[in-house]
Amino acid sequence: MPQFFIDLPLAARLLILGVAGALGGTLANHVIYTWCWFPRPISPWRRLENPKASETSGAKIRPKAVRRWSARIPVLGWLLRRRRDHHLGALFWLRPLCIEVALIVALPAYYWFTCESGGLLPPTQRHVAAVAALSPLLHWVFLAHAILLVLMTAATFIDFDEQTIPDAITVPGTLIALGLATLSPKIFLPVVVRGDDGGMLGFRPVTFSLPDLPADPKWATTTGLIVALAIWSAWCFALLNRRVILRKGLTKAVQFFFAGLVRYPSWKFVAVIWLLGVSGVAIIWTLGGNAWTGLFTSLCGLAVGGGVVWAVRIVASTAMGIEAMGFGDVTLMAMIGAFIGWQASLAAFFLSPIAAIAIVITQYIITRESRVPFGPYLCAGTALTAIFWDPIYNGYLESTLRVLGPVLLWFGVAMFAMLGGMLFVWGLIKRSVFA
Repeated sequence: MPQFFIDLPLAARLLILGVAGALGGTLANHVIYTWCWFPRPISPWRRLENPKASETSGAKIRPKAVRRWSARIPVLGWLLRRRRDHHLGALFWLRPLCIEVALIVALPAYYWFTCESGGLLPPTQRHVAAVAALSPLLHWVFLAHAILLVLMTAATFIDFDEQTIPDAITVPGTLIALGLATLSPKIFLPVVVRGDDGGMLGFRPVTFSLPDLPADPKWATTTGLIVALAIWSAWCFALLNRRVILRKGLTKAVQFFFAGLVRYPSWKFVAVIWLLGVSGVAIIWTLGGNAWTGLFTSLCGLAVGGGVVWAVRIVASTAMGIEAMGFGDVTLMAMIGAFIGWQASLAAFFLSPIAAIAIVITQYIITRESRVPFGPYLCAGTALTAIFWDPIYNGYLESTLRVLGPVLLWFGVAMFAMLGGMLFVWGLIKRSVFA
């Protein structure tokens, strides 16, 4: 966060953030209605088709902007359009208006929570001196979370509408997270650093090695570079059509992979991203220091966040014989993990069922729809993790991670095995009872 912003009076900062919230809400609404699988002419920033040209059979339709400038004013524009564009539905304007109002309120409120009241810190440290001393760290955290909030808002409502999450949201979002983390590891949530006697020594971002300090030196060597490149390559591979690649065996998969790089424009784009990423990771590894710490932390968050959801998807789909979760949920959680790190990703994943209860009840009351996609759960679990970060990490997660230590991976494998077994048994019961 620029220093000149921090030096402004609080009222001016909150006003600027309110305007930023309005712009973020406008951007989110535009993405919701135009980056989805079935775009709708609701966003005031979308170019509309010329209605006269569309009436001519076989005529080439030329896009033509017909929106009035007033329709593009945040909040007010939706109120002005509620009668003018009645053909879009009686209440088409209500949800986008609420999204913009919510972000206008949310950004200043979250700024107050993080940067003024010290809500991410233990209650005993939420005083003026401690918050002022941690101001640079807290402002970096707020900046990252503000961007993440806009991205999650767009992803959530597209998922509500279509049960899909476009890569057009999660891919740029992940790249933004990796870039911010490289600029500064301070984007990650703050945690208490304790001495050997258990006393508090200070605060630091929750980087990849926590709760262990100092970090194992091997992560600054070639081992760390290989792991980072493996994570980056796996993420890029995940963006391709994996089902087509793998369904006919390894030899055919290799042939199809190279053929796809030539044939499909989207694969060429991913290949370019992969090459640039490999070069970037290698350069940052060479530089070392905070840049490498931040980038490696973000990559670990990407791997754990996306990996956990991917594992659940594989286990559940295999055990039940049906696709249990969309791959958009995997890329969404990978993006979230790149923003908040692997420790917070675990907390967000396990908090998502709690958030799901409120989401399912609310949606059922409004729409009478009992099926809710998993993406909104993950986003809500992430929000809960940020708001209740101190009791989650300092109260429970840190001690749990210390106890599990080197067996954490095997503990996860055992949990997924149990999940697969339970889902397999449930599938047998369901088929035998409801067949």
